[in-house]
Formats: sequence, structure tokens, C-alpha cells
Amino acid sequence: MTKIFTLCMVALASAMEAHASSEIVNTGAYRWSGDTVYQADFFATAPNQFEIISTYSAQPGYGFPIEKTWKLKNDISSYPQLSTPNTLHNAIYNMGLDEMVNAVEPDTTLRTGREWAGVWTRDVSYSILLSMAYLQPEASKISLMKKVTPTGVIVQDTGSGGAWPVSSDREIWTLAAYELYKVTGDKEWLKYIYPIVKKSLDDDNLTVQTESGLVKGETSFIDWREQSYPKWMQTADIYNSEALGTSIVHAQALRILAELEAEFGSKKEARAYEERADRIVKDINDKLWLDDKGYYAMYTYGRDNLIVNPRAETLGESLAILYDVASPEKIAKITESNPVTPFGAAIFFPQIADMPPYHNNSLWPWVGAYWAMANAKAKNEAGTLEAIGAVFRPAALFATNKENFVLDNGDIATELNSSNMLWCLAGNLAITHKILFGIHFEKDGLAFAPFVPKALAATRTLDNFKYRNATLDITVKGFGSEIKSFTLNGKEHKPFIPADIKGNNKIVITMADNEQAPMAVNRTPNVKAPLTPITWFEDDILHWNPIEYIGFYRVLRNGVPVADTNETTFTTTLPGEYQVIGISADGVQSFASEPRSNRLKIITQIPDESTSFLSPEISYMPKKEIKGYNGNGFVEIDRSTQPLNVDFDVPSDGKYSIKIRYANGNGPVNTENKCAIRTISVDGNRAGIVVMPHRGVGNWSDWGNSNSLLVPLKAGRHSLTIDFRPENNNMNINTNHALIDQIIVEQL
Repeated sequence: MTKIFTLCMVALASAMEAHASSEIVNTGAYRWSGDTVYQADFFATAPNQFEIISTYSAQPGYGFPIEKTWKLKNDISSYPQLSTPNTLHNAIYNMGLDEMVNAVEPDTTLRTGREWAGVWTRDVSYSILLSMAYLQPEASKISLMKKVTPTGVIVQDTGSGGAWPVSSDREIWTLAAYELYKVTGDKEWLKYIYPIVKKSLDDDNLTVQTESGLVKGETSFIDWREQSYPKWMQTADIYNSEALGTSIVHAQALRILAELEAEFGSKKEARAYEERADRIVKDINDKLWLDDKGYYAMYTYGRDNLIVNPRAETLGESLAILYDVASPEKIAKITESNPVTPFGAAIFFPQIADMPPYHNNSLWPWVGAYWAMANAKAKNEAGTLEAIGAVFRPAALFATNKENFVLDNGDIATELNSSNMLWCLAGNLAITHKILFGIHFEKDGLAFAPFVPKALAATRTLDNFKYRNATLDITVKGFGSEIKSFTLNGKEHKPFIPADIKGNNKIVITMADNEQAPMAVNRTPNVKAPLTPITWFEDDILHWNPIEYIGFYRVLRNGVPVADTNETTFTTTLPGEYQVIGISADGVQSFASEPRSNRLKIITQIPDESTSFLSPEISYMPKKEIKGYNGNGFVEIDRSTQPLNVDFDVPSDGKYSIKIRYANGNGPVNTENKCAIRTISVDGNRAGIVVMPHRGVGNWSDWGNSNSLLVPLKAGRHSLTIDFRPENNNMNINTNHALIDQIIVEQL
């Protein structure tokens, strides 16, 4: 039976190939020709606009469901109807609508994926921004309302070490909520979101935005710490890092809040929010732009001396283009420089060699859709085509909108995966609506700016597109980036439809068939970076383990290179924070090693057993079962305990780092929401926030360090206070709780 099916499929593919139009995309790993996608011995084709048939077989032993066919199951007639000469494009689009209907739950929320029930803040928000705002406005609204805490702030529902503030990209909710307003024009919705956005961003200002501008916390959506950070980094280190994508999200959220504040609050405060956004953008360009590479660095990391991780991160690069963080010159350079493998742009590049595929070594189609939109904005025709192909290839071959794919071979054998994935189907649909039809929602209307690569030149129609009180039938003819003619109901019109349009309307856009100036695509094989060195001090000698296939090692002191060497030792008497980076013969860098310090260290032991205490919150846990603390005791803190006051002495004037040795067994390292947060003051002056993330469920004997605060101090005695303030509320609200063993002060 299988042999007969395969022979029929081969015959079908031959027939499709014979009638196919010219080749659209060919990367060497796969090709899209006419109505068929080919990869090695496999292919997928669309016999009609409501069916996809694939011969693909995933690698043996893969444990999740694999679809070979898709056939339309739901009534999609109430949604925009695409008609294009390319049947495969029609079918992929219709599959997106079909799976979108599957994603609407009985309670009118948007399900994350077939395997993943419920509403997750970042998943639903990116999906709303891509296409759910206008295709599912009511479900989008209800889903967003589900992601607000009882205290009126945006929920950070996933992330390392207890969610917020280790993960801090919850402000993507703000962008999605405002997009929904642009779609609907509902002023009552604006009034609803205004206090939520304001309170959330005000808390974030105190907790995650740095004085210079960049935002602390995990890279947006990449929330499995070991998948994108070096293994030595604790979750407190991730909180202390500063990510490109998360910073851009905050900058755009602040611009939205400035608009809301100007309408409902104070124009003076509106200007202050706009200035905060400008500060973030400036800091991104000052600290993260890598001129030699032509893109932004993924994040800064380290401890007291942050350095950049020079990896490219595709979502962050895309957001920088789409939200005008990058200048026009940088926009073009990014699309020509961001590495693109044969299967598409990676989540980040290069890969981590000793991590399995998920965020690492992976392509996610919804990120690919953002990359396609960014290339279209840059008018990079080749880049846009390959980005579209990277989304359409897996949709066709797997006959569903899967979540992610192995970058080495295009397969789905990643750590976790799901069919009918919300943000991936949303990205699939956005490619058609936002690129090929060029539909963009503004506060006061609908703007049109199609970008049609020449290989996709055609006459396309999109009928029954709903916009507020109007229904639009839209036709786009030809190719190019410039509009030759735009007619509304037969009359010439500017390519903008006012928000008060009503009834049935016909739009015809004739493109100028203008050739695009050639732009490059940084096509590259998939690359694995060298492993991370492990370092240690013995007296005045810094040691590290040898790394295979290394060209040389770079030694850093306080974040600055001080030596390149082929040895595995470095002798120094200078105090500082030292790291080592392995660099391959072709210039690919490893992560920097864990910082090792030979600086003066002042340790203040928390009061001894006679004055330490256990709060009622964990009175069930016998103290004798807690091990690993220093001295005679520790202090337990929760929301109800009084401020903790500690005195310490420093020997000379200078800058010092202050951190806390703590234990938090309230949750696992990778998720949940009980990260402990406190405010530290020195001599009565607020020094900043320390976070004490989860270290494992019930793991009260696993001690680690919080993030460090850098504080200028005069020689002599100082008073330090650790207290709980309203902005220290975590996502759990009730449990904000840790054990504290020591205060560690180091002279920089």
C-alpha cells in the first residue's frame, strides 16, 4: 500500500513539475518550484487549495505526531479569502486559517498549540501582533485580559528561575494590546489597558531598566536558560544580562505608554516615557551594534563587567528593523549580514555545540515571518524570498504549522514541538497580508505598502477582508516595491484607507514592476561555536581546560582583552575579574568562561543562630535539614518580615560590588513564578534590586549568589538594608521568600 501511495505521489509530483512556473526558491537544501516543495527524496504538493500531501518522514524514534496530509476541516468562509495562481501558496494560507479556527477555545481564548493548552503571554502577544488582532479580535481581547494579575500588572507567566524579573519581556503584551486598538479603534479598550501598561512599566523601570537604558533579563521568548546562555550562568546572572529583543520591546512599549499618557494622563509624564524609550534605543545602538559584523549583539552578560555575546539573534534583529531602532543604513546592513543557513535564519547564530535543538540550533517559523517582514521593509528581495521559503517549506512538508525545526536538516526532532502552533500559523498568515498585500494598521486608518518579489509576480486577490465597519476586496497586480496605481472603488486614491470607511469596497493596487537594487544574503552553513572554557585560579595563575579544535584563547580582565595565547594558563598579580574565550581558526568565539575574581572580598556573615529566625511560612521545614550555609545560621525573609539591617566596613574609597548568598527552594530552575526580589539601600540610599531566583524544588541546601549591585563607597563603616517594597512583588504575589546567608562585598 505504501509503495502504491509513493508511486502515485511521484506521478503527481511529475505532473505538478511539468505545469509549474519558474523556480521560486532554491537554497540547495530544498527548493520551492511552482506548487511543490522538494527536499532530498521528499516532496510536498497541493493538488488543490484545500489540500496538502507530503511524503516526508521524520527521523526514526521521533515521539510527536507527524502529519502527512492536510485537508480543510473547518468553515473558513468568514475570513479573508486568498486567490493566487500558486496553488501551494493558497493551500498553505488556507491551512493557516483552518488551524486558526482550531485554536479558538470554547471560552474564546487562543490556544497556544495542539499540545499546549492555555494562554501564554508572549505566545499570544506575538500571535496577535502578527495576525490574530485583525483575524480574531474578540479572542485576542479576551486572551490579553487573561494575562493581567489581580494587582493590575501584566503577567510574566514563563521564564527561568521564577519568571519575572529574570524573564522580563512581558511588555510584548503592551504592543499586542495597542495593535488590537489600531485594528478596532475601541477607545474603551485604550482606557482599560492604560493603567495596566503604566503600572507594569513603572515597576519595570524600578526593577529591570538600567540607568543607561538597556533592559535586564532573558532574551525575549528564548526562555530555556541552558539553550541560549553558557552553563555557568545562574538565573541571577541572566537577570543581570541585557538582551537586544527584550530592550526593543520595552522601548516600543514606552512609546505606546507615552501616547496613552498624553491622552489620559500628563503630557509631562508622556515626555518622560518617551525619553526613557529614547534612552533604551540609544543604549542599544551604543552598546550592542557590532559594526564589523553588521548586526546587533544578542545580549550583554557576565557579572560585574558585562561583555557582549556577539551572536546574531534573528527576532531581535527583525524587531530593530521593524520598530526603527536601526537607522536606514543599519537596516540594509542587517538584512545582508545576519547569517542565513540553507533552511533559513536561525533563532541565533552560531549554535551551542553541546546543546540539543530547541531554541539552540533551530528555526521557528513565526520568527522567520518577522525576518521576512524585516527584509521586505529593507527591500531585500532575495532575503525576503528565502525568508518566505523558510516558513512555507516546513508548513508544506509537515502539513501543519509546527513550532520549530532542526537547523542542521530541517527535521522536527527538537526537544519539544507541537502541531497547530498559534504563533507559527499567525506568522504564515502575516506573510500574505503584511508583505504581499502590504496591509499595515495605523491609529487612523489602513496603510498599504506591498512588497512583491519578482519571482512571485502575479495577480492576487484577498476578498472579504474585514476592517472596522468595512469589508475590503483587495487585488494586487505585478511585482515590486512601488505602487503605480491605487484605486478605491474605481477611483484613484492614495494608498491609505481612513478608519471611518464603511460598507463593501474594492481596492486595486497595480505595482510598478520596478526591479530591486541587488542586495546580499549572508548564506552560510550552520555553524557550532567552540565549547566554553572552564577556568580557576591557583595563587596568581589563571588556569583553564584545553578546548578541541581551537585557534587560540583570549583572556579578559574586567571585560577588556589583555592577552591572546595558545597556552592554558595566564599569570597575573593584578586584581580583577578574569574570563577566557576560545576562538576557532575561522574566528568563531565560544562563550566567555565564568568570571573568576582575585579581588579583595569582604564577607559579612548574617547574624548567628541566636539572632537568626525562621518565619511561619516554612515552619514545617526543620532547620536541621538545611545544609550548606556558612557560620552558625541564616536569616529567612518573606513579604511580612521586617527590613534586614547589616553593617560592614570597607578599607578604602572606591567602587564595590554587593551581592547576597541565598537559597530559594520554592520552584524549579526553569519555570514557575516565585523568584524572590528585594530592594537594597546603602547608608539610606537606594542602591537597586537584587533577585534570588529558584534553585530547585525543595532544594533549600543549594546556595548561590544574587546579581551584584555596583556602589561607590568611602572608606569606613556602612549600613546596608534589605527590605520588601511594592515594586518587589513577583508574579506569584503570595510567595516571595528566600534564605540569606551572607552579604559579599568586593572592591572593583
